Amino acid sequence: MNEDNFFDIYHHSLNKHKEELCGDKVKFTKGESKSTIVLSDGLGSGVKANILATLTTEMLITMLDADLPLKEVIETIAGTLPRCQMRNIAYATFTIITINHHDNKFEVINFDNPPIFLLKKGRIEKLIPTTEVILDKKINYYQGILERGDFLGAISDGILYAGLGNTMNFGWGWDNIAKFLESVFLTKASNSRKIIEQVVQETKKLYCNHIGDDATFVGVYVRKPKPLMIFTGPPLDPSKDEDYAEQLLSFAGRKIICGGTTGNIVANYMAETIDIDIATMTKELPPIGKLKEIDLVTEGILTISKAKELLNRCQFDVSRLPTVRNSAVLLAKEILEADSIYFLVGQQINEFYQNPLLPKNISIRRSLIEELVQLLRENQKKVILEYC
Repeated sequence: MNEDNFFDIYHHSLNKHKEELCGDKVKFTKGESKSTIVLSDGLGSGVKANILATLTTEMLITMLDADLPLKEVIETIAGTLPRCQMRNIAYATFTIITINHHDNKFEVINFDNPPIFLLKKGRIEKLIPTTEVILDKKINYYQGILERGDFLGAISDGILYAGLGNTMNFGWGWDNIAKFLESVFLTKASNSRKIIEQVVQETKKLYCNHIGDDATFVGVYVRKPKPLMIFTGPPLDPSKDEDYAEQLLSFAGRKIICGGTTGNIVANYMAETIDIDIATMTKELPPIGKLKEIDLVTEGILTISKAKELLNRCQFDVSRLPTVRNSAVLLAKEILEADSIYFLVGQQINEFYQNPLLPKNISIRRSLIEELVQLLRENQKKVILEYC
């Protein structure tokens, strides 16, 4: 992957009023060589639309990740999806965005969804599509190169026609959304989430909070990566303590220590002491510590376990984390805000936490970290795991 840039992907959907399920569906995958994003809009709303959109996204992602030729992918989808006999339109529309990580080239394939938005240096750049007809279906293709600070976004009809017949005669419209995006870039364009949430909030306003159609916005913002290293557990060989402390301190990104013994190893190497922030102590969790050059110092097993629980509960949405300031919330927040996480895991066994039923070479810490790593990878986080 191009380590100079990070492709920050985020999406948000609004369900049609009184519908429990959204008729739009977004799915994305990130591999070493490319990212693939699919947005599908199922005809109508509710359960039927949700099933159609989900089926479309799953089929597209599966085939694209298998590197099947694009023409074959489109023909398969076009041939599979039925058409509404009454209105003679497809039961599901879709937008596909693929990004090559090595040269930053992107390709967009659009079938019956609104045109995409590309912002360069905060200004809308209109792309002229090439058009191809496959099995009587008109497909629009867009191509280009993404650079640091660029944003590429796709919407469903629910965004395009927000306010139709209510606050606006003909709905919000592509040009007005483009102008709104440019205004967002003047103040709030530090990540994809902030850009997209502004558009979604404006969509709600135009609908007067009575959403007339499923509305989805998915986008990718190109920015500087945010790496994080978490050092937890003392190394198996104490003679290597200083080497690993230096590895942490020289890491180019956010730095976290989880564990009292691990914290003391780094503090001793720095000839510093860890200050305790008593205000962050709770009945369940020990307080955080403060150490120069380290962004967060916490206790180990209990805090990591609680942070993992919080990540599951908030469904990887940082805005849904509790507002209390304790070690687990702070650790979960750091993990959610990082793009890549490097775990440096010491294998020295702490007998206090060891399950007597487990073999001596399998620690509670190791199994907990491996569960956390699996969870992070399932949620598209790039993770590197090193044992020491």
